[in-house]
Amino acid sequence: MKLLFLAAAIVVAAPAAAQTAPVPAPAQGEEAPAADDPKGGYQPSAPLFSAPPVPGARIVFVPNPLTPDQAFPPPPPLPEYPVCKRGQYDNCRQRGG
Repeated sequence: MKLLFLAAAIVVAAPAAAQTAPVPAPAQGEEAPAADDPKGGYQPSAPLFSAPPVPGARIVFVPNPLTPDQAFPPPPPLPEYPVCKRGQYDNCRQRGG
């Protein structure tokens, strides 16, 4: 019993292996995702600071002078929006009734 518990503890404590899956190719008739629309969203590619601030350092928060429309401009409209397929929610229009 102790050996089983020890083996389970070692498995749990071991670092997890990265799980990578190949990106599926679009099915016939489907369009590939736009190149300018990142898969991970519009998150920063690197952290804001390279290290945490030094204890006792003065931290000043300054509001951004830009409006939301200036800071995050909307993308240009597409020339055509096809009807959404099953599981598709972006760059398409819902079936109307």
